[in-house]
Amino acid sequence: MHTVPRRRAWLLAAALALAAVPARADQIIVGLITKTDNNPFFVKMREGAAAKAKELGVTLQTFAGKYDGDNDSQVAAIESLISAGAKGILITPSDTKAIVPTVKKAREAGLLVIALDTPLDPIDAADATFATDNFKAGELIGQWAEKTLGAKAATAHIAFLDALEFQPTVDMLRDTGFMTGFGIKVADPTHYGKETDKRIAGHQWGQGAEEGGRTGMENLLQKDPDISVVYTINEPTAAGAYEALKAAGREHDVLMVSVDGGCPGVKNVQAGVIGATSQQYPLLMAAMGVAAVRDFAKTGARPQPTPGLTFFNTGVNLVTDHPVAGVPSISVADGLKRCWG
Repeated sequence: MHTVPRRRAWLLAAALALAAVPARADQIIVGLITKTDNNPFFVKMREGAAAKAKELGVTLQTFAGKYDGDNDSQVAAIESLISAGAKGILITPSDTKAIVPTVKKAREAGLLVIALDTPLDPIDAADATFATDNFKAGELIGQWAEKTLGAKAATAHIAFLDALEFQPTVDMLRDTGFMTGFGIKVADPTHYGKETDKRIAGHQWGQGAEEGGRTGMENLLQKDPDISVVYTINEPTAAGAYEALKAAGREHDVLMVSVDGGCPGVKNVQAGVIGATSQQYPLLMAAMGVAAVRDFAKTGARPQPTPGLTFFNTGVNLVTDHPVAGVPSISVADGLKRCWG
């Protein structure tokens, strides 16, 4: 029988023992779990969390799904953080319903769980939510698009490039917010797609990515060649949609709006690719989340929502160089200064 040399065996045993040792009593571990690790929004979120963790002297562990909608990887990340003795978890949930039982397990283990950007379903499944008012973000671009078109809004052909077919909360809120702002009657405030407004050309799900935006736009153009307005869940989706419009020779006669306000997206507003975008502040969300976990670990204090809301509102601004009366906005120059705070 093959035997491991004594020194090697001792080193292996020592390594396994160290791996099993829980966090020190004075060590505060904060977990950050994002939907993916390649979307610029989540990259900025990690930067904000890392900077705040260094400032406060806490340990940050980061995880991400393989793709938008990857619930299994997020479940595994939560279980890993529970085992590591983390004090709290910050999560942008991919599947806002399916992740709830695992979040419950973490809370029962004594961890503080804060949803960032995307509320859980139900929202009180987390201890707190730090997020953009995603309905307001959609409403602002809907109002801007409707007022920009003027009389042409009544005969618009609108393409919706959403996130995922099972409609996580952020997807539903932005979509229904846009429809409300544009003057489309929402059939169900918790679920888009049941509307009967003839201006809706259809919905496609781009998974928040450029490739999905391109394919979704191609499909909708085949269905309705007269599309005049494009709503996109985020700016990577908008970038893909623009490539499809350009290939069809339609890039100059379609009005496109989006949500995110990242520096590449704001530059696309500047270039005329996107007419207006609603700017979020992911760095702020993540930094606040790390500070909240640190405070919870030291004092037991739990973060509170913005008065009158069920979440803490981290703010939103409409970014455009073509403002319209009655819709508050900031310029592209201001948007570039603020991306992403």
